[in-house]
Amino acid sequence: MKILFFGSDDFAIPSLKTLHASHTIVGVITQPDKPAGRGQKVKSCPAATIAKELGLKLIQPIKLQNEEATQQLLALKPDCLVVVAYGKFLPKKLINMTPFKAVNLHPSLLPKYRGAAPIQWAILNGDKKTGVTTMTVSEEMDAGDLYLQEEIEISEKENADELSRRLSEMGANLLLKTLDELEKGSLKAKPQDSKKVILAPKLTKENGHLNWQEPAKTLYNKIRAMEPWPGTFCRFNNKILKIFQVNIVKNETPAKPGTIINAENGITVACGQDALSLLEVQLEGKKRMKVSDFLKGHPIEAGVLLT
Repeated sequence: MKILFFGSDDFAIPSLKTLHASHTIVGVITQPDKPAGRGQKVKSCPAATIAKELGLKLIQPIKLQNEEATQQLLALKPDCLVVVAYGKFLPKKLINMTPFKAVNLHPSLLPKYRGAAPIQWAILNGDKKTGVTTMTVSEEMDAGDLYLQEEIEISEKENADELSRRLSEMGANLLLKTLDELEKGSLKAKPQDSKKVILAPKLTKENGHLNWQEPAKTLYNKIRAMEPWPGTFCRFNNKILKIFQVNIVKNETPAKPGTIINAENGITVACGQDALSLLEVQLEGKKRMKVSDFLKGHPIEAGVLLT
């Protein structure tokens, strides 16, 4: 099958490599290069970098929604469009003019968690399971008909980045199976149950501000869910303190939520229920470090309030 692959971020890479080994990739469409980092140097997205390494034809249109771009892509004569973490909607005309239309890989068990942050919301909500779905592409986000799904258990210790890596590998294999069955004519898509739709909207930096009034378990899930983006933080001495890793500890003291209740061999913070032991942090203007190293340069006494 001749495939036109649409993808941009790291989640797309296993799928691109898997399909490249088994099918013909006639082109890879990614987001354009853009300035990134402190120096604002122009940088390619991860999928573009891999496409170059594999020697694939790379196209990085600023806009897809125009006739010229559509004709340029159709000239490649793809049998199917494959979409994995691309970040833009595909033109309806482009989808309808290919024999097998378009197949999208989504990191959730649809119709649960339609939207930009399904992996993060699964962890935020304390779900025990999630998965990947292959589906048709529709005009409404993640509302296409379903092809195949595969389920996976969420470890209580893994963060969003770690779960994303597992799902990306699983999704690549499910995508390959979907395309092979479509090519054989043995697969039909089924509509989603609109009554079971749950949305997973994009997260912002402000979503990462920790509210110590919440139970330790809720905050623990939040810290896992928002690593690496958008990250979680609180304020310490009027500076941003980023928090990367924690453990839940039992706490029956009446301390106000946000109060450091132990600072001898670590930092333990009272929450609305129980407490969190901080393991890895980064103070504004400093490097990321273990709490034991942080305390060497920033001695803290119990009773200090984090906000």
